[in-house]
Amino acid sequence: MSILVIAEHDNQTIKPSTLSTITAARKIDSDVHLLVAGHNMDGALAQAANIHGIMKVLKAEHSGLEHALAENLSRVICDLADHYTHILAPATTFGKNVMPRVAALLDTQQISDITAVIDGDTFERPIYGGQAIATVKSSDTKKIVTVRSTMFDAVTPEGGNAPTEEVTAHADFDKTAFISLEESKSDRPELTSAGIVVSGGRGVGSGDDFTKLIEPLADKLGAAVGASRAAVDAGYVPNDYQVGQTGKIVAPDLYMAIGISGAIQHLAGMKDSKVIVAINKDEDAPIFQVADYGLVADLFETVPELMQKL
Repeated sequence: MSILVIAEHDNQTIKPSTLSTITAARKIDSDVHLLVAGHNMDGALAQAANIHGIMKVLKAEHSGLEHALAENLSRVICDLADHYTHILAPATTFGKNVMPRVAALLDTQQISDITAVIDGDTFERPIYGGQAIATVKSSDTKKIVTVRSTMFDAVTPEGGNAPTEEVTAHADFDKTAFISLEESKSDRPELTSAGIVVSGGRGVGSGDDFTKLIEPLADKLGAAVGASRAAVDAGYVPNDYQVGQTGKIVAPDLYMAIGISGAIQHLAGMKDSKVIVAINKDEDAPIFQVADYGLVADLFETVPELMQKL
């Protein structure tokens, strides 16, 4: 059986989530092909061909694919689908946007957010906000799968020598047009791939206090900045900071939860972190149930003191 992995990239670099998705694909079969669809993407193609474990890179070049619009990219994927038993993508915003459309066009069920591969038909995935793990067996002839990349080690991005094959992309991408992109620019590590994440919650109190307390601590540690949904909904930070079931899934080496109570929605996005440190003045906060180290204290006193000692 041949496996197709959809590469997440910015036309210049392959995202780390793709490398983890390839690991999941190789647990199904070693014949893994990587689709790189975009425009002016020489950098991404060079990286793709060098990834260990890839048998072939498929290049789909078209101006309509430059921004990975789901309406356009899904058509390219479906044109290739007859050659593959499994089509995988990261369960990131990218994958969540594209793959449901692919599944609908192919009239098959999507298996979302898998955390383990049992065999080619059987997978594990979290349900009930991560409170239980379901084992799912699919009898569909074609499996459309998204992969929780934090649960699979990344393959080595070097050492491969895969040939590149050009595939034809539709020339009539005229129903959807890219207008603009607004994104936060930061010198900090990317949230989903950072080794350390410092997150703040509603207990931080305000956007100004978030800037004064959470961000300097993150910078001191070389960490990414995250937030709970409550902090995002309160307007403390933009929604691309949100960690949780409806935000980003992270599993860093160190996760610091400051002023976060630990709602199920948030825990689903960070409970697989290697070490969890929680600071909260409420000793009954649910976050302490998953924390490796918990400090019951006022964050407005503790964080400045921690900054001094660092």
